[in-house]
Amino acid sequence: MTARKVLVTGAAGRIGRSFVREQHGRFDLRLGDLDSAALAHMGGEAVLLDVTDLDACMRACAGVHTVLHLAADPLPDADFHASLLPTNIIGSYNVFLAAKAQGCRRVVFASSAQAVEGYPLDVQVQENMAPRPKNMYGVSKAFGEALASLFADVGDPLVTVAVRIANVAAFHAGERYSARDVAAFISARDVVHLLARCIDADLSGFTVVHGVSDNRYKRLAIERTRSVLDYRPRDDAFALLEGETGAPA
Repeated sequence: MTARKVLVTGAAGRIGRSFVREQHGRFDLRLGDLDSAALAHMGGEAVLLDVTDLDACMRACAGVHTVLHLAADPLPDADFHASLLPTNIIGSYNVFLAAKAQGCRRVVFASSAQAVEGYPLDVQVQENMAPRPKNMYGVSKAFGEALASLFADVGDPLVTVAVRIANVAAFHAGERYSARDVAAFISARDVVHLLARCIDADLSGFTVVHGVSDNRYKRLAIERTRSVLDYRPRDDAFALLEGETGAPA
């Protein structure tokens, strides 16, 4: 069986690098990023990709089955007009539009816990709860979730998944973090596993899933995510900070 062709936008970013390193043998990866020098050292097919350029997105999506859209400005305090508008909003629109136009079958959109950070900290956010951002970065991710819903419903079938990724971090015994950051923790190996399941799972239409590890308390609920994706997180922030065995490799 031919490996599924997957375009990874933002491939040279933190999550992109982890995904490519762990999954390059399972998928036929096309790596897209503005950092051409970094792509050159990652192996596989590399394309210089500026998501604000619709023509570049069209070329990158040609012949692709699934788009894993990670490219974004990830800073919660990023300037709206200078960065969030062109990169996170126009760029996401360009990627969805190009995927649809080029006949891609699935788009996995990297949303963020910031899209729902406006809920009180004592509320565990469920997958079916509407976006409630607390900053303009979260607004840009809520816009991407809306795009994913729209493009799943208009024209030819396109499976879309919005992944509300929380606090991707490496925790070590004895370190101290805020209660929110611990509850929102997701390890690198769990986020890679989650994204791979978003590509592989039998889905239809538009689905929202949550990206946290199997923490003792979770800022984002993952019961539905476990069910629809067969997501099996291996790490627990509380156990890692308390020095229990089973730390991620």
